[in-house]
Amino acid sequence: MSNFILSCCSTADMSKKDFEERDIKIVYFHFEIDGVSYLDDCGESMPSEVLFQKMDKGASTKTSQVSVGEYCDFWKEYLDKGMDILHVTLSSGISGTYQSAVIARDDLLAEYPDRKIYVVDSLAASSGFGLFMDKLAELKKGGMGIDELHDWAENNKLKLNHWFFTTDLTYFIRGGRVSKTVGMVGQLLRICPLLNVDYQGRLITREKARGKKKVMQRTLEMMESHAEGSLEYSGKCYISHSMCNEDAEQLAAMIEENFPHLDGKVQIFPIGATIGSHTGPGTVALFFWGDVRND
Repeated sequence: MSNFILSCCSTADMSKKDFEERDIKIVYFHFEIDGVSYLDDCGESMPSEVLFQKMDKGASTKTSQVSVGEYCDFWKEYLDKGMDILHVTLSSGISGTYQSAVIARDDLLAEYPDRKIYVVDSLAASSGFGLFMDKLAELKKGGMGIDELHDWAENNKLKLNHWFFTTDLTYFIRGGRVSKTVGMVGQLLRICPLLNVDYQGRLITREKARGKKKVMQRTLEMMESHAEGSLEYSGKCYISHSMCNEDAEQLAAMIEENFPHLDGKVQIFPIGATIGSHTGPGTVALFFWGDVRND
């Protein structure tokens, strides 16, 4: 039996079953909707479709990261059993949870000096974070030890590519990523921003396409340009979405047609409550292994 656990926060946007099958332990973010608090617990407290329906009707949302105390309580269960910890956080370019995890680690190492606690900043989000965790779980299952797995994670995390688009600018305007004036004009002209996550784990607008058909085609072209082995790509591919499953399925079909060597079908997941509270309905995100992010 392995003497360490692999853990992450719930913003990796896979189902609870997926985490359990991969033996990945989860610590939960929190969110509020219209002042009522919930755990971001893989949709158990509030299914994604219910959250997005509420948001679509004007409900206000707020999110909060895992606290230092919550990290300590979460890890102590395993440290008390003599197990080491390899924990991966949501990107520091999006959230302060990495810093909270580092503080908790330092506090606990003083209490458990014989244990190892590694904290990795994934520089990833949503099901891209999930795809990263899937690979780490596979390597752990294959017998990789905690030190080697930690080094692999640090050396390969920037190979995880994120490309996503939105057909609704409402929440990008509210979040300040798009000005109100530009957003109003964009909505009138049916502008759909194409974004990715950069080498610092930040959300960056790369292009602005006019219409969903065009932005979906550009998303596919980004995978054709950046995937490991390009059209010979043989890794896994994940898609996540916020209340636009038809768009996600259409993009998945385009990818499966153009990448015949994929490792299985494209897997589609709902965007979870924490990430979804900021993107709102209408976002589709694509994740695959490819070029190292360097800008």
